[in-house]
Amino acid sequence: MDLKLKNRKALITGSTSGIGYAIARQLLQEGANVVVTGRSDETVSKAVQSLKEEIKDAAVDGFIVDFKEVDQVNELLRKLPEVDILINNVGVYEMNDFFDINDEDWSKLFEINIMSGVRLARQYMLQMKKNDWGRIIFISSESALNVPEEMVHYGMTKAAQLAVSRGLAEYTKGTNVTVNSVLPGPTFTDTLEDFLKPVVEEEDMTMQEFKKVGGKKLRPTSLIERLIEPEEVAAMVAYVASPLSSATNGAALRVDGGIVRHIA
Repeated sequence: MDLKLKNRKALITGSTSGIGYAIARQLLQEGANVVVTGRSDETVSKAVQSLKEEIKDAAVDGFIVDFKEVDQVNELLRKLPEVDILINNVGVYEMNDFFDINDEDWSKLFEINIMSGVRLARQYMLQMKKNDWGRIIFISSESALNVPEEMVHYGMTKAAQLAVSRGLAEYTKGTNVTVNSVLPGPTFTDTLEDFLKPVVEEEDMTMQEFKKVGGKKLRPTSLIERLIEPEEVAAMVAYVASPLSSATNGAALRVDGGIVRHIA
């Protein structure tokens, strides 16, 4: 299927690995021009080089941005004043007992997971409306709906993304701009793999064996039971980013393997 993304300019935050990298690769395969971001020159350069090696004639560029640093975000906006597609993927998570999470931890997750998208949307959405076309996509999580006991502050930020996304969608009435959220379930990324190593050792399994049952072990309500691949999330994002998704607006779209027991 041609998603009609050729020459559309997309900015994907937090995209040097994992879900963000998979989204970048998918959009490049569809002919989009992609900007990836990361926190160091090493990770950004490596991601850009890898994408160019994977995809012939890939139109990809990279920016070094730490999204908790407002000055760096403003510099990105100055250097990249317009995009057609904004994918707010950057995010961090930590596992801590609620009573051990201090104010600094709450603020850090709020700044990176929520305010990064707010600051970018504040500029890019006005430009999209002026051009009468654009896509803003927040990569939230099933944790927005099933707030984990061990990650209350993370769940809070993911729920807040849904509120921001739906609120921004109200500003798109009568235009060809859309704002949506995508909610992945447990997805096998480098970050999750590092987190899972002690769990896998305790289960006396290999990582490949755990991947096949990891969804169920991490979230017992999973219908697919396995861990999700980043490419599966990227496929949904690519569709939502495309002109073909023009009637999908203000939606929270789950790619969670059936974890959330909702009928809507």
